[in-house]
Amino acid sequence: MAIGAIVLGASLLVSGCGERRGAPAPARTPEASVHVFLWGSFDTSQRDLKLARDGGFTWVKQRFEWRYIESGAKGRFDWTEPDRILKAVEDAGLKVVVRLDNQPAWARADGIFPASGPPDKLSDWTDFVTAVATRYKGRIEAYEIWNEPNLAAEWGGKAPSAAEYTQLLRASYDAIKRADPQALVITAGLSPTTDMSPQARPDVLFLREMYSAGAKGAFDLLGVHAAGFKAEPEADPAAVALDPVLTNNDPSSPELKRVYAFRHAEDLRQVMVEQGDTERRVAVLEMGWTSDTRPNSPYLWHSVTEEQKADYLVRAFKYAWTNWDWASFMTVIYLPDPAWTRNQEQLYWSITNPDGTPRQAYRALQGALRA
Repeated sequence: MAIGAIVLGASLLVSGCGERRGAPAPARTPEASVHVFLWGSFDTSQRDLKLARDGGFTWVKQRFEWRYIESGAKGRFDWTEPDRILKAVEDAGLKVVVRLDNQPAWARADGIFPASGPPDKLSDWTDFVTAVATRYKGRIEAYEIWNEPNLAAEWGGKAPSAAEYTQLLRASYDAIKRADPQALVITAGLSPTTDMSPQARPDVLFLREMYSAGAKGAFDLLGVHAAGFKAEPEADPAAVALDPVLTNNDPSSPELKRVYAFRHAEDLRQVMVEQGDTERRVAVLEMGWTSDTRPNSPYLWHSVTEEQKADYLVRAFKYAWTNWDWASFMTVIYLPDPAWTRNQEQLYWSITNPDGTPRQAYRALQGALRA
């Protein structure tokens, strides 16, 4: 999740998805999803999928990085890990949203690898997407196309371009639908940032620019990132924007500072309403609060306690169940990578420990999701 480094510096869900055999039936919508790290985690994949299922989650989110699947040269695919992971997810009776991004070294001539950026040839990307969707037709419920393209760090180091991303999105949509018409295509989750420099573009502005570039009709679900920062989940974004404690004294305009609230997701939904795109729904692809208290961490200012994290996550779902009939599922971060250490900021967003032991947030969510 890139937020800390940048800020300050209805039917569509059901269509074609079905329920996996033995999957826990969702008690309500939005459904619950959790981000997992199964790639290369041979010894812990079953453990973490069991944690997801037992916790009441019906979806998991997993990255399928292009650079790992088609790494050596164009057309040279290694399906070993995707095959293993999808078999494990199916055995667990869960649905999966796969995030596709991160180009291999051969796809760009400028040598930015391992940094992330779109390929020189769009056809190289669509050939990859087609290969994935063809191989796993009927087995992957949803695809997220790229991640946070409103950040230069995710867009080859150059100023983010909604028009360029929309071109990639449209091409991805067409490729996936030709290969697997029932799979859902989700836009990249956008970073909730107030940065207006060449390094970033605020998500609401970027989304409006996507629509201007022709994004309508090129996705099934709008991907949203909904970090809570320091505010309670029910907090009105307008009130949060006026509180210097909740915005870390950000000098940006109040309109931009609405990103510091979990309910900022409603602002992105409002853009869909403005565009007459209310038939499509929203998928929250990242949500959470961090307990990072490391002295030099850029996340320190909005750190909460483990107790608060647990409380806020449960309240976020309860708020959405009552108020967000336009949301399909919400993805909590994370069931952590088993290799993460206390030096990595991602660990502090997590709801379990790398060894699989639950934190308070996991237990609290389990109680709420299975109620």
